Amino acid sequence: MPPPPPPATVLVTNGTVSPQAPPSAASFLDSTPGAYTTARATAAGGLLSRHLLRLADSTRLLARFHPHLLGLAALPPRKPFEDSLRGIEPLVNRSVRVALDEMPGEDMALTALLRASPAEEESELEVCVHLGAYVPPVFGEAGARLAVAGRGRDAAAAKYAPWARMRKSMEKMRPPGVTELLLTNDGDHILEGSITNFFVVCRREEEHPLNKPLSVEMTANEFEVQTAPLGDGILPGIMRQIVIEVCHDIGIPFREVSPSWSKHKLWEEAFVTSSLRLIQHVETVQAPILWENIESKTWADVSWEVKQFQREISKRAIQEEYDIKDLLGVRVSVLALLGAKGAKVTGTEKKMVQFVN
Repeated sequence: MPPPPPPATVLVTNGTVSPQAPPSAASFLDSTPGAYTTARATAAGGLLSRHLLRLADSTRLLARFHPHLLGLAALPPRKPFEDSLRGIEPLVNRSVRVALDEMPGEDMALTALLRASPAEEESELEVCVHLGAYVPPVFGEAGARLAVAGRGRDAAAAKYAPWARMRKSMEKMRPPGVTELLLTNDGDHILEGSITNFFVVCRREEEHPLNKPLSVEMTANEFEVQTAPLGDGILPGIMRQIVIEVCHDIGIPFREVSPSWSKHKLWEEAFVTSSLRLIQHVETVQAPILWENIESKTWADVSWEVKQFQREISKRAIQEEYDIKDLLGVRVSVLALLGAKGAKVTGTEKKMVQFVN
């Protein structure tokens, strides 16, 4: 008799597999408080150090300022709580390995969550690991379609599960066909996506006219990559940081400033990043012409202005037959635009390959 097929999803709590069939990752996060991180599962069977660090940082931030988002009734005692966090790496990775043993394979999404233990001692944390199948998009084929639709998050520096439920209030502002919602507090400065970080490749307005054609002969100084700074209230995304490191290493002009919708005619390209999508180019961005009283409106009540991108990045990427694992989208999303083809792979780009593999 052949062995039974592996389960479609696995949920492991403190190293023990749940006997019940677990919900989807989205449903799990929707119903569970806690700090979490999501990544593509690795063959090594552990959560990468960047994810572990953010998981611990998110947990500390929530425990100090928003304990209810961790499932805590009040601020936990500092020393026992810190002691619990210091031992979290082996505890998380043990549950990760158990989940991978239950459901071996490739192209899987792994979510690790820390929440208050249901035991009487609230200073202790419980580790939950959810593993499910994930089909990554093919770079260049499926572009993101974005709409500016909601205000920035509270406790934005932490990644917390209740946000999956909170962001549902923005769904009434999602126009048909839109795949991701962008956040802003003033209708102009774009902070991030609801589950992604947002970048634009922008012409420097003080140097060049808008009607100058794009060509590989243009120097890199005519453009800069922009994304919102952490101080404006965004999640410190892991892929966001890797993009910043790569731009710094290979000399791409980069500025941490919230992209301004009022200057969207200067935007040549845009992309979004996350640990699952990695880097996805953007087809369109649309924003309400008037931002007032946006919370009381639906998408049909709003007049929209739309920015359509020409997909120069993805076209060149496909023409050059770049592989997403060789460049993680950054060499395509930025170098291809700036005409810096043939640049050598840097140490940081090698880190990016390791991050995916």
